[in-house]
Amino acid sequence: MALINCDFFSDVLEVGTSMTVVLPQATEEQIGVSPAGLRTDFPVLYLLHGLSDDHTAWLRYTSIERYAAAAGLAVVMPAVHRSFYADEAHGHRYWTFVSEELPKVVGSFFRVSEQPASTFVAGLSMGGYGALKLGLTHPDRFGAVASLSGAVDVRQLLTRPERSEIARRVFDGEITDSDDLFALLAAAAPGSVPPLYIACGTEEDRLMPPNRKLGEQAQGQGIDVVTDFRPGVHEWGLWDDVIQDVINWLPLPARSAD
Repeated sequence: MALINCDFFSDVLEVGTSMTVVLPQATEEQIGVSPAGLRTDFPVLYLLHGLSDDHTAWLRYTSIERYAAAAGLAVVMPAVHRSFYADEAHGHRYWTFVSEELPKVVGSFFRVSEQPASTFVAGLSMGGYGALKLGLTHPDRFGAVASLSGAVDVRQLLTRPERSEIARRVFDGEITDSDDLFALLAAAAPGSVPPLYIACGTEEDRLMPPNRKLGEQAQGQGIDVVTDFRPGVHEWGLWDDVIQDVINWLPLPARSAD
């Protein structure tokens, strides 16, 4: 695998920003890493960070590079700070950045697939919310979507006093239906939503009930959804385990051809 720490300018954010990228590399001599084989259109996973993290977190706290190597999967990890993947009411346009500009920049820099069937998005906590928002807002762009311990009930979350600054700065104190995952899911056209993977640790008292509720709503609407509720709390040991299962679940082109 190639590891790229990429600093670049964003026209949308009007400032320099960063992403960490891992790309498959065909090798014969590297020990302990499965060769991916040469291609010009690697399937790509956009992997989103949580509220207290940055674009390096997944690489630092999990073995995502090794898991991606075995799958022949490119992984793009952008920095969005504490934006909740939104166009901030009093800040930067991170939703426009991640949903519109980032895929174009990635496509111009790297040999990754631009086909929806080979494009995936996943994330943890705030990033799980962002991944689901991307998948439900633009279902035609993704082959699968995964949320790990996602902050899926943003209305409830941002009523907490310790999140009042985010509620004001990002959402100006008002959550619209376009930011509400339950509303986005309810409005989704039947058959349009890509397969979903909703995971959460069962000891996460605040996050477990809304994740279960979202999974039940998806099932009730006939959406292809996997719910993965296993023992655990809000920590990297859980997410390192779950991301392996997510990657194994992704409908990668090589698996579809087998």
